[in-house]
Formats: sequence, C-alpha cells, structure tokens
Amino acid sequence: MSKPVILCVDDEPDILNTLKMQLKNEFKDNYFYELAESADEALDLIEDFQPETEVIVVVSDWLMPGIKGDELFMIVHKKYPQIIKVMLTGQADEAAVQRAFKEADLYCCLYKPWQSKDLIETIKSGLAKLL
Repeated sequence: MSKPVILCVDDEPDILNTLKMQLKNEFKDNYFYELAESADEALDLIEDFQPETEVIVVVSDWLMPGIKGDELFMIVHKKYPQIIKVMLTGQADEAAVQRAFKEADLYCCLYKPWQSKDLIETIKSGLAKLL
C-alpha cells in the first residue's frame, strides 16, 4: 500500500517549501508531501491520488487567486469528508473561516507567521482523529 499524502496549498512557493521542510523534518518518510500553488491544482492532485493513495491532510492558505481556501475546503469536504483540513493564513476573512468550520468541517485555523510546533501539533492531533 502506498504512503498517505499531506497536501499543502499556497500561491507562494517559499511558503510551500517551508511547510514541506517542517513536515518532513517531523514526520520523515511516513507520508508523501505534495505541493499545489492553487486550489485548482490541489483538486486535480486529490483526484489523481484517490483512491489508490489517500490524501489525509490538506493545509491551505485562504487568500489565493481563483478559488479561496474556504471554498477549496467545502469542495474537498463534499467529496472526501474524512480529509483533515487546516487553514494556514495571514489574512483570512473571519466570516470565511467560520464558514469553513461550519460547512467544510475545518479542523483548525493557524495564522501566519506560524510556529512549526503549532503546525506539527495540529496535524498530529488531526491525524489522531483518523485512528
């Protein structure tokens, strides 16, 4: 069986690379770490992986060109409700965050600049829900 995937979505490549580095430092080779620079790219990746390789966590920015993070999470939740969804944002609209909690089962919202330990603990506690 293939390793599960943690997918990070942000329109800033530097943010994506930092997320991947922090996750890989903690979780080593237990997961595949995929990066997407837009919600559309993220949705394509999720479709490509399922069902052979399970996407178990999506960490996404809110403010991105095209589809925003809350909308991405609502789309993902409709099709794959078991995916843990974490918003990581510097400028989320509070109404959008609340909508994501209510309509997309958002697990947590972290704010940029984030602390690596907060991100790791959030993902660990989210993964514990899956077990």
